[in-house]
Amino acid sequence: MTNGLSILIPVYNADCRALVKALTDEASAIGGLRYEVVVAEDGSHLQSALEVNRTIAHIPYCIYLERKENVGRARIRNFLAHQAQYDTLLFIDCDMKVIREDYLRTYLQHDAPVVYGGYEVIGNGKALARNLRFRYERKAAPRHTAFCRRQKPYQDFHTANFTVKRQVMLSMPFDERFVNYGYEDVLWGKRLKEAGIPIRHIDNPLGFHLFESNIAFVEKTEEALQTLNTFQDELRDYSSLLSLSDRTRLAAPLIRLVHRLTGKHIRRNLCGDRPLPFLFGFYKAGYFTSIRKFR
Repeated sequence: MTNGLSILIPVYNADCRALVKALTDEASAIGGLRYEVVVAEDGSHLQSALEVNRTIAHIPYCIYLERKENVGRARIRNFLAHQAQYDTLLFIDCDMKVIREDYLRTYLQHDAPVVYGGYEVIGNGKALARNLRFRYERKAAPRHTAFCRRQKPYQDFHTANFTVKRQVMLSMPFDERFVNYGYEDVLWGKRLKEAGIPIRHIDNPLGFHLFESNIAFVEKTEEALQTLNTFQDELRDYSSLLSLSDRTRLAAPLIRLVHRLTGKHIRRNLCGDRPLPFLFGFYKAGYFTSIRKFR
């Protein structure tokens, strides 16, 4: 490997041309920077997005890989790490937006094994007032500052925007048992701690500006909770919901009963056009307790 930056973007059913253009515009303006942008479709099937993303292959220093099978968030990132030719990898989720002119320059100032820049929720509050994901992320935003993340550096890590040395990534790949949505980043943070590899938290966010429908967000949350149940032993002490479930274990039969009586009604509200965000936490706790296999 040689000194340089490999920007790696896994894509699923999204148009990421604007993201790639913003990255290549800045990268090309940094004198002497050796870089590449590698975009990999993870079994995308939305033809409109595929057609426009294929044009990325014609952009200088960009590589576009169209993979037919959806292999999941862990495996696609491991694949991208093997495709990279430079020694610093920058992983970016396809639904992010560059919001700072010095985004790449800021990362290049930090030579560390793993660096996490965070994300910032952006968007018109009035237009998104009925979007559950937007309201949830807006409420959680104060906890995502670099200062707050440093308090629990291994728990407060996400894969949407981070750099990692290629050799670290190859020696500690994401756990490919995580095929369904959720928690592969949490377990990777735990593995880094066990290996004594620090995560440096900095203020270099990308913009989080695309928010799925309410029903899609609820379904994604349920899938993540099923993942948490499957890997609860590995994720112990790294999930606040799992810790809460442990503390309320004796009340589990009552929680299951309440969820059975109210869960459908709460879910209907959360999936509707006037969701009440405070119900989201209750629904998650009830749903998880109802599916959890205590060990």
